[in-house]
Amino acid sequence: MNKKTLVWILRILIFGLFVLSAVAKMFPIWAFEKQLVDLGLMSWCLAPYFSRALIALELAIGILIIQPHYLKKIVIPATIGLLVVFCAHLTLEMVKHGAMNGNCGCFGQLIPMTPLEAFIKNIITIILLIVVYRKVEPQPSSKDRFSVLLIVWLMSTLLLYVAFPFCPCGKTPAPDTTFTAVVEEEEDDSTEVQNISTPIDTAIAIDTAKALPGDTAKKDSVVAKPKEPTPVKSKYSTHNIFSGKKVNLDKGKKIVCFFAAGCDHCQNTAKSLMKLSKTPGFPKVYIYFMDEETFKIPEFFQYAQGEFPYTILDIPLFWTMLNDGSTPGVYYMWNGNVMKSWVGIEDKAYNEAELQTEIKKEFK
Repeated sequence: MNKKTLVWILRILIFGLFVLSAVAKMFPIWAFEKQLVDLGLMSWCLAPYFSRALIALELAIGILIIQPHYLKKIVIPATIGLLVVFCAHLTLEMVKHGAMNGNCGCFGQLIPMTPLEAFIKNIITIILLIVVYRKVEPQPSSKDRFSVLLIVWLMSTLLLYVAFPFCPCGKTPAPDTTFTAVVEEEEDDSTEVQNISTPIDTAIAIDTAKALPGDTAKKDSVVAKPKEPTPVKSKYSTHNIFSGKKVNLDKGKKIVCFFAAGCDHCQNTAKSLMKLSKTPGFPKVYIYFMDEETFKIPEFFQYAQGEFPYTILDIPLFWTMLNDGSTPGVYYMWNGNVMKSWVGIEDKAYNEAELQTEIKKEFK
């Protein structure tokens, strides 16, 4: 194998590595944004900007590696510098959380990699870049065009912002009610004992009570009310319009869910809840959808074999309300109190039997 062939093989390999890394972070891009926030690197307001800028830079580097302009003077040194920064970050993560804990996010959710695996991958890539730097033949300076580098970078950045638009902080759109008017939803809480009577009915009841001897009247006129948790104002009460109806989430028993329309685990959870919702006395279910792949919502409900009232939240608000957990999120609430919650797909994952048990429990 001659030197020129080896150099091209290495350049194509590095091209594929960076393009794969960029594309993997795009689907879904919110997962990469959340990882940046979870790592404490930035806030939700900055994460959409930084995530797209970083992905665009990786995509641009991949393309620039296989072109000749300023390859040895700018492209390869800048790429090595970027990888050194990544290695420094990974070293800190390994010191803080362990070398084999978590997903570094180098290839998004497509190929999970531990910090140590990512560190080794970056070191190998740096070595390959050094080999290319030493063996590649630079073109004459008179032929170098910096404008090529600038155009590739700008086009990559534009692609990311056009393909994955987002709403800047402070400009969150109003909830999509879908309907022409918002109406109050009629509550039918099976946990409450309602005493609806007219003044005439009340008077008759009092007269009848007086006519009965001893304590019999008192016993018959008093209806025991089950104990309930003290009503509180939940953080969900300010986002209470679901499918065009205003809902009091802090009244009685409710099931509040946090789903992504394209999430398989969320779809399975919704299907389970749909089955349970057909049983007598089961609390009403309301869904917060993340503003990502919302075009899949009809497909989501088709799989669930039914539809629940829902609303759509922008990504930062969605994760803030989910307490930085993970989807699917299911919260069983009673009078605004979170009695039990299930999040993610691991040890705290949704469990149908546990939910049924919690709902049947009496408050003490």
